[in-house]
Amino acid sequence: MCRMARPRKPLLSRERIVEAARVIVDAEGLAAVSTRRLAAELGVSGPSLYNHFRTKDEILEAVADSVSAQVDLSMFDTADGRDWRTALHDWAVSYRAALTLHPNIVPVLARGPGRRPAGLRLADTMFGAMVDAGWPAAQATSIGALMRYFIMGSALGSFAGGFVDDETAYDPSAYPHLGQAHLLADRQQLIDDRAFETGLTALLDGLTLQYEALRRGRVRTVRGAPRRS
Repeated sequence: MCRMARPRKPLLSRERIVEAARVIVDAEGLAAVSTRRLAAELGVSGPSLYNHFRTKDEILEAVADSVSAQVDLSMFDTADGRDWRTALHDWAVSYRAALTLHPNIVPVLARGPGRRPAGLRLADTMFGAMVDAGWPAAQATSIGALMRYFIMGSALGSFAGGFVDDETAYDPSAYPHLGQAHLLADRQQLIDDRAFETGLTALLDGLTLQYEALRRGRVRTVRGAPRRS
């Protein structure tokens, strides 16, 4: 009589550790992650985690990088055909969507890409696309910083969700313009999405004006340059 083989536990890997940590971060926040908690979730001994990560901070960095890897970069492909403004818009929407799914990891992402491969690829691709579009390197760097501030800030909290849904909470004698504020919480996603799109459009409008001025300046410089005989 042959014995049935016992099901084997999946081998521990960096990917399994990162996924387990991401689930905890999403549900309970950064403080809930510990090597002891992760080992229990994965059904392994604590020391076995150190074969893949030296510290808890390294695990959180990897979780952050896994979120950066979810951001679509295809719009910056030269074969894609989108102009720089459209590509920047679509990238910002994809970036925010990834952060909105995992808002608790944003404080780690906000520290910058450091040595994280996906984060560095994200920064490199966006910067390269702006330079290729004609932006000077210094301004392309500023655009990257500006977009990062705006996108991450939008993912850190909800404006609409910051108001309670109790109509008696906002005394009209003290707050005469907040009579409808208690309705905001019910429309949180709509309001936050609209606010993001409004801000993104304003940023891109401003950048477009700068870009057009930059191009006009270059044309004047070229036309006014002395010709060689």
